[in-house]
Amino acid sequence: MKTLTPPLIKQPEKSNDTFSPGLPELLFATGNFVSAKSDIKIYQMSTVLTVTITSRVIKENSMRALRFALRRDEENEADVERADSGERSANERDKLWFKESSAKNLRNRDFLTPNTVLATLYAHGQVPSAVLSRILSLRGNGVLPVAGCEVTAEGLRVSVDRCAAFRGVLCGMAAYLRPAAQRQGCVLINCPALHAKQAPPSPDSLTLGQLRTILIADHIGALLRRQGYSVSFCPGLPEESDIINCLRTLGIDWPAVSVSWTNEDREEKIRNILENCTYREREKERGKRGSKGEEMEGGDGVMTDEVRINLKRVMEEVELHGYDPSLGTCTVQREALCHLAQLDRAIEDFPVSMATVLHVTSCQDEFRQQQAAMLWRAAGTTATQRLVICGPVKTPGSQMSSAQYLQLRRAQMKEASEMKYGDQVEGQTWEDIIRVMTCATVRFELLSTVHTSPVTLDVQREGGVSTKGPRGGVFVMYNCARLHTLFSSYEKGVEQGLYPEVPAGTELDFSALKEEGEWLLLFNYLIPFSELLDQSAQALELEGGGARVNLRTEQVCRFLVSLSKDFSSYYNRVHVLGEPLPHLFNQMFCRLLLLKALRELYHSALDSLNLPPIPQL
Repeated sequence: MKTLTPPLIKQPEKSNDTFSPGLPELLFATGNFVSAKSDIKIYQMSTVLTVTITSRVIKENSMRALRFALRRDEENEADVERADSGERSANERDKLWFKESSAKNLRNRDFLTPNTVLATLYAHGQVPSAVLSRILSLRGNGVLPVAGCEVTAEGLRVSVDRCAAFRGVLCGMAAYLRPAAQRQGCVLINCPALHAKQAPPSPDSLTLGQLRTILIADHIGALLRRQGYSVSFCPGLPEESDIINCLRTLGIDWPAVSVSWTNEDREEKIRNILENCTYREREKERGKRGSKGEEMEGGDGVMTDEVRINLKRVMEEVELHGYDPSLGTCTVQREALCHLAQLDRAIEDFPVSMATVLHVTSCQDEFRQQQAAMLWRAAGTTATQRLVICGPVKTPGSQMSSAQYLQLRRAQMKEASEMKYGDQVEGQTWEDIIRVMTCATVRFELLSTVHTSPVTLDVQREGGVSTKGPRGGVFVMYNCARLHTLFSSYEKGVEQGLYPEVPAGTELDFSALKEEGEWLLLFNYLIPFSELLDQSAQALELEGGGARVNLRTEQVCRFLVSLSKDFSSYYNRVHVLGEPLPHLFNQMFCRLLLLKALRELYHSALDSLNLPPIPQL
């Protein structure tokens, strides 16, 4: 391939390009590569490229606009159409543009098309000048403004007009703090770990794996509510029971019912339905086939008190996929009837056509929950049912209940606070801080791993909890508290007359934001945050109709830890509140506006984890 050395092409200083902050969801995907499927239509009109967006919400607008600008060459229009229709592999189509994220690469580019891709698109990998012009002309709602593009030894790189991007995002930040799309629907989140066996579970009987499923269920509920869903939880727990109080200390508002409440009438109704349903096995059928090697004696077809349901027939007739083929038949027990009655009661007010039930359960209990789901289907429910399967929680060298684990983390958090603040650690304020920090530690430990994978905990007493280690909930809360301290200092400076109030963003010159950490915070965190909040609903809607669904519940925790590392590095390097001199105010105001947006992002993300921000740590 020939050496590629076209000169750097920059956007003219004066341009009619506009960048609308109203559609942050259309900027780009948080992943490195995005789908090639598109609803963007691009038309060449003289030297101006117009991007028309169809009614479907497209979250990768900038990336897709770049893709079409790269490939919609009039000379190879037919080739592009053939490639899009399937002659190219999906993998090949998807990897046209790479969104940079590392500080090193962001110093000289924001997007890159590698030379290997260019070689498949153009003869000898030479990019036509018309294509470069089209890239520079990209504009439209949600499309990041392009400042320049250049063909280098690595490929075709594109740089964003950062000053315009800062202004567009920071002056319209509210749109970036909510999910990319609002949806309608009803979701019931069922947590089998909380269903009573003989009596309601207690913190001492709750395993760490079961605690993980509860925290994941709570987090899913918070994310889906933000996206417009009506969310309910099942089962209801007895008021003022130990388990309800334990969950409240973790910030979980689980539904409670009166201690005297009973569901026996509904249980009897479901039993009657199952007794008379077409999936019930009769004695003759059981005698012919048997079950698990057990001989079933034949009879005259008269039903007995034992109710056995052929779950395999339920799966086959309703065409349900992804369930264990060995489900076979199941004897209906009182425990199962209680479970189904709770589900039936929780969903009775849901519109059937809009109802989805998520069973959040451990991998050890998956088979049992699949049985329960099929029994409920046999009893007549038509609600869509999906399983969120959670991996086990391991504590090498120790066996520990949820109550013991929570007590250990609280003791470690209190000890760490006393080592830092000494005798100040007393009173209700500190009790609240320690409680929140314990919750943060627990949530990040149990939620930061992909929910299908196992979690291994260090539960050694001498391990302690660091307030500054670059991982986990404590580190995230510490950096959120630093922002609170910064703005408290600034507000005191305003009261003392040292600093004026921050003016409107439209009055600021954002070219003052030249630190590489500033662009990294905007490009990697503030802009894609709305899409992050949207991922759980996307997964719920876009995944196939199998039994399992992966809702990527680890994403918010990982995002916050990564953000905290980059923010901490920036904050340690940059002095935000400078000398109270007029010629320094513009840069200080720009930085304060950026960090204010970052503080709002922290609060929004922590709210999805039911963690309130704290003023100090």
